[in-house]
Amino acid sequence: MHQELRLHGHIDDAVEYFVTVAGRDAQRFHFYERSGDGLRIFAPGNEIRLDATGLTHWGNGGSFCAYMHGVEQPLADLLKKDVCNRLVLFGARYRDNGELQFSSDTGGRIPYDSIFEEGHAISNCFFFVTGSVYGALATQQEGLLCLLGKILKRTARVAESDDARLVDELFGLLGHKSYFYLLRLIHKKHLAYQELFRDLYFRYRAIPDGEFERLRALAQRLDISQSQQRRIRIAVMYSHRDNRPVVDEYRDILVDCHLRGAISRQENARLTRLKTLATRNKIPPALFEPLDRHLRYDKLVDQEQDYIAATREILSGLLQDNPRLSAVITREDLVRLLHSKRQALLNRDYLFDQIVLETSRICDERVHGGADIALAERLRGILDAFDHFERCLKEINNLAFMVTVRIQETMLTELQRSYRQFERLQPGLFEELLLSDVLCNRFLGSYGRRKLLCLREALRAGMARAVLLTQLQQITDEERLHGQLLHLLKQLLQADYVSDLQGAAVELLRQQVLAAVDLVTAEQRACAERLFRQLLVQLETERYYLQQLLPRILRQRLAELREDFLLNSGLDRFYVEELENAYVARTGLATEVLEQLRRQAAEIA
Repeated sequence: MHQELRLHGHIDDAVEYFVTVAGRDAQRFHFYERSGDGLRIFAPGNEIRLDATGLTHWGNGGSFCAYMHGVEQPLADLLKKDVCNRLVLFGARYRDNGELQFSSDTGGRIPYDSIFEEGHAISNCFFFVTGSVYGALATQQEGLLCLLGKILKRTARVAESDDARLVDELFGLLGHKSYFYLLRLIHKKHLAYQELFRDLYFRYRAIPDGEFERLRALAQRLDISQSQQRRIRIAVMYSHRDNRPVVDEYRDILVDCHLRGAISRQENARLTRLKTLATRNKIPPALFEPLDRHLRYDKLVDQEQDYIAATREILSGLLQDNPRLSAVITREDLVRLLHSKRQALLNRDYLFDQIVLETSRICDERVHGGADIALAERLRGILDAFDHFERCLKEINNLAFMVTVRIQETMLTELQRSYRQFERLQPGLFEELLLSDVLCNRFLGSYGRRKLLCLREALRAGMARAVLLTQLQQITDEERLHGQLLHLLKQLLQADYVSDLQGAAVELLRQQVLAAVDLVTAEQRACAERLFRQLLVQLETERYYLQQLLPRILRQRLAELREDFLLNSGLDRFYVEELENAYVARTGLATEVLEQLRRQAAEIA
């Protein structure tokens, strides 16, 4: 039975420490001493010192922390689904062949800034051990890796705030004469920022401008860097219960593809579906970017596809050593680059961005070295066009897939300005680049399609922003009302079906539903009346699918019949998939059957 001694204190207004020493008869140990504002934690042959600016260590041991989603995680750890922690042993280095090499040179000093930048932004642990490992320090480190390495890389207790259970879990692997020394450093300012962001994000998902200003003011007052703010926000967003399953499934698919060295068309369709689902459910794209960056290498994408070759050809004209051979980027070249950019996004091919970034770097170096400033100006024109494209694509995807999206006049102004610029390059270019793919997306819902068609006609006709804003807001308001009425109808009907209701019962149901929603104007009431009638038909169609078609589809593996229903029922594909998921969960059927049908349907489409 081991005992624990604990010490708690503060280095300054930013860094807090917790020290835990575990062992038999631990109460007899004197393991620390204070020196001014510093702290020394010691044992025979081991020591950690804390001072005003950093941590100094020698002896055995190392550091560990929970991985933050989005950090530069070693590929070997990323490919193992159960690894969740970062572990660094003092004096250990990887050779060129990937083999871990241990050294007896384990001493060193680490500034606090580096600890929280290279490790976890909020909580990092350091440790050393006595009584369990012997010999030279290199031998001790190798022994600690064998004893504790597997569990330190995988235990979820590293992320917990109370170290008692973590120490219990680790001490059980050590000998009865061992003493385990654990130091946890907490960055209090980063923790305060994380807690406020978590509260706001979990409450709103789309944080209102006023609340986000509170967060910005806190970061400014605490002097938290932009990079640390981003790391903390991404980690919090990933931890949300609605976000994590989607991101984890995306990661699992990419891991399997990386291990196999290729991505099949079916897997690519699944990845695309997850990205679309993420957009609809307001899951930030930033959660997928680290996975794409770490796991999607050039070998997973067709090598040097036509659009990549065209990009290299056009941008190489900017980099000719002979100024007379430096090609001017024509209007046609810019159109080709924009189409290449679109194709690269569709394929999630980051080779395109690498080529652009490398070209930018070379141009910057040449201009700094005395080259004509016109080189940078030509590149700036290309980058501005890419910027317009990306901003417009983001806003159009929000209109298409986000339910009850907030529509702002500034966004419409930007879309109109970009529309005119693209049309000057080539008539119809805006629709080719930004609308055609989304309008062909199988998961585009009826209201999203209406908003996009409204936007397209307004841009073509040069409609005033105020008029367009009103029309789009009316569609969004109807979308919101549709969701409210559907929710109310399902609550009121419960186990009953529309087909079982007679005229008087239908009229009573109509009165109950309309009385439960806030209808101010006559137009709103007329819209609600129309939606009520449509929803009665929709619910009857839903009942027919769940009671008759879906059991037969699952039993006989009829992917074609499922796809025919989706094309002709008028129900949104996302909504039908949610019904299917609920049906499978309710009936206890294997989810693999449903996933197989969806993959077959994607191939049919």
